[in-house]
Amino acid sequence: MSRRFPYLQVDVFTSRPLEGNALAVVTDARGLDDGEMQKLARETNLSETTFIFPRDAATERERGVRVRIFTVQEELPFAGHPTLGTAAVLRNKTGAGVIELDLNVGKIPVHFTEEGGLPFGEMRQRDPEFGVRHSREDVARVTGLKIEEFSDDAPIQTVSTGLVFTIVPVRTLASVKALNPDLKLASAYLQRSGGKFFYFVTREAEDKSARLHARMIFYNGDDPATGSAAGCTAAWMVAHGVVQSDERALIEQGTETRRPSRIFVRAAREGDRIVNVRVGGNSVEVMRGEMFL
Repeated sequence: MSRRFPYLQVDVFTSRPLEGNALAVVTDARGLDDGEMQKLARETNLSETTFIFPRDAATERERGVRVRIFTVQEELPFAGHPTLGTAAVLRNKTGAGVIELDLNVGKIPVHFTEEGGLPFGEMRQRDPEFGVRHSREDVARVTGLKIEEFSDDAPIQTVSTGLVFTIVPVRTLASVKALNPDLKLASAYLQRSGGKFFYFVTREAEDKSARLHARMIFYNGDDPATGSAAGCTAAWMVAHGVVQSDERALIEQGTETRRPSRIFVRAAREGDRIVNVRVGGNSVEVMRGEMFL
């Protein structure tokens, strides 16, 4: 007989079905091995698929709900929209105001409130680690951007709040929309410089209430919403004066693929440190079913 694994699919960083970033959540993955989880992630062909491993209540109170995150190519220690979407699935089941996930980077709490009649989740990410600053000439060679297309009011910089991104400020929305980087060249450069993915941002946005328009292109194509990169960007924004300490800002992403996403971010400055990085948004369920193996 086939083994059956229930799953849900949710759209994250949106309050509207069929927008935002889609996520498959296997709600009880006990019995799956690493290879099977990777194959199932390739089967869903989404940016990420998460796998929940239920444990006894005492362990979950102490350590959080065990969750693993897979892309179509690899397991990730942390990712934003899978964390928020998985927590939303658990919140809808339990009604809890705080969901704590036990990820490969450790315990990540997600706090839920009601905003506009819908649950709004906000995750607290790890405090940022600021890495190298990059020359525009080096990044131009591997992204196809021209030197004059980079913004000069904030640095190109690598930042991590659990997953490493190199944040690239660009002058215009038109330049971001026209991006077509050579992914092999970009990946090789990032590996040499300690990064994982580029995250391109511009202060020109389609939504006038958004502080930044963002785009992230990787091996699965355009990512409609990148919550882990948004957390890094929140820290980068406060560090370089794009927003004030603890100011909540909207990052828009995903419009290039007709999957508009609304990512709300904030971070705090304490002396010369950036702390308390938070990334939030809505999630909506769009389908449910079973996987058979």
